Amino acid sequence: MTDSDAVSAATLSRPSALVALPGTGSDADYARRAFAPAAQALGVELIAVDPTADGIEAGYRRALDAAAARHRHLLVGGVSIGACVALDWAVDDDRCVGVFAALPPWIDSARDAPASHSARATAALIDRLGLDGAIEDMVAGSPAWLGAELRRSWSAIGPALRAHLGEAAEMAVPTHERIAALRVPLIITAAVDDPVHPIAVARRWAECATMSVLRSVTLEQWGADAAILGRESVQGWIAMTDGDDPSGSQRP
Repeated sequence: MTDSDAVSAATLSRPSALVALPGTGSDADYARRAFAPAAQALGVELIAVDPTADGIEAGYRRALDAAAARHRHLLVGGVSIGACVALDWAVDDDRCVGVFAALPPWIDSARDAPASHSARATAALIDRLGLDGAIEDMVAGSPAWLGAELRRSWSAIGPALRAHLGEAAEMAVPTHERIAALRVPLIITAAVDDPVHPIAVARRWAECATMSVLRSVTLEQWGADAAILGRESVQGWIAMTDGDDPSGSQRP
């Protein structure tokens, strides 16, 4: 936690919804499974968002604006690129009361990040083999849980996936300055052994933020149970807003 004291619950407006944004190549189905425990524990509506054909960031921002028009106070969360867009949006909208960032992939620029290299490689694979061929190649080289998950989501997204990958590879948010400008609690969950979303990036997000807590999982835990991302987010939220985390916060 970068602040010495937990944020008093009295200083925060009670949220009525949690907006969940998936990562590149993922969809609302996964975001729903990842963040449902968080929404249930907090007693708020869960709004899981699908990427749109006209772009990840544009579609996510429209969804956030629409949710904010219906809910005066929101929690916003996301996985990977979803976390990037959620945080950047939250900086400028006072209807956001907290950010749940799972597996942050980069800071300042995506271009040299492992997640960006992965996106470009996958885009090149689609160009060479087509979507169906790329799916089969990915499944053959991935852990069973990841292959099954991405087969489902890539097939659901369809032809728009190629453009989404190109957009992700060039993403420019969030910057150090934008993270530092966030004025609500930032709860970050990262995998200690994830080469695509290095925990060093998560630490940099936490160091830049004025109010943050960093929690950790392993790839094995995440692969076995997507909902661990939501549960860890809630524990971090408890730690920051009540000053009491009954499970003990992990600070890798």
